[in-house]
Amino acid sequence: MLTELAARLRQSLGIEQKKDIQAIAQKLLPQNGETLIHLGDDCAAIPDADGYLLLAAEGMWPVLVETEPWFAGWCSVLVNVSDIYAMGGRPIAVVDALWSQSAEPAQALWDGMIAAAQTFNVPIVGGHTNCHSAYDALAVAILGRAKRLITSFNARPGDALVLLTDFNGQPHPRYPFWDAATQAEPIFLQTKLNLLPHLAEKGLCVAGKDISMGGILGTTLMLLETSGCGAVLDLDAIPCPPALSLEKWLLSFPSYGFLLSIRIDHWEKICTLAQELGLICDRIGVITGDRKLTLTQANNSFCFWNFATEPLTGFSRKGY
Repeated sequence: MLTELAARLRQSLGIEQKKDIQAIAQKLLPQNGETLIHLGDDCAAIPDADGYLLLAAEGMWPVLVETEPWFAGWCSVLVNVSDIYAMGGRPIAVVDALWSQSAEPAQALWDGMIAAAQTFNVPIVGGHTNCHSAYDALAVAILGRAKRLITSFNARPGDALVLLTDFNGQPHPRYPFWDAATQAEPIFLQTKLNLLPHLAEKGLCVAGKDISMGGILGTTLMLLETSGCGAVLDLDAIPCPPALSLEKWLLSFPSYGFLLSIRIDHWEKICTLAQELGLICDRIGVITGDRKLTLTQANNSFCFWNFATEPLTGFSRKGY
């Protein structure tokens, strides 16, 4: 039943972890007036000349660092690159901060980072390494540039909520990751990612977000919260890889996955461009004027989240 599925999804670790952001949101949000740099997006968009510098960072899941260091190193670059492209930008370079108990796990982390940097054609230009730590940990930061932005703050009522993803992959055997990148040809992967800045620069898309560890639902919530909107999300309309159940797919981190809030008159053009690249591009819902996320399935509906009574990250349009 829809209510039972919704209850399980709400308890997912990916969504629960997003609530941790509330503590810092209260400290960082501007107390008076507007700011040039809105907080709560995939990257900080810093006005620069005729465009924006994009700055972001990601800390890797400790369990992944411990059990699969090569894949953790790979993902540390992947997730940062995705954040840059999600905002309509192109990556420039990354730096890392790595702690390990010895040189052996550090080498595996480095091998994964270097492999991903080569795949995405993004150089690693510096950072910090400590092989005498009491624990293993990895964080990576990235710099990029955008001419025009796709931002979490621009979803509007009446927009189509669109899932853009790549089914040319396979599920990770242990963790909720859909891997459409490690075995992909680098040039094809880069071409698919370049669709995002193309959409931004042509004015076809101004609102969206990279699908994070919160999965499709968690990312939808973050997009709605920052834009001050709601949505009706049709679970029956969400395309799902044949190898996964819908529930697992909703909670997965796709190596190529973006939620876009698209003005209706741009939908057909975007869909055509995506399909030419072999990508999945489907309308899965509609942005609404209330501040609720409503799920529908088989003619049933359920209010999954009400921002009027429950924040997620604490970053929202009302804070500016």
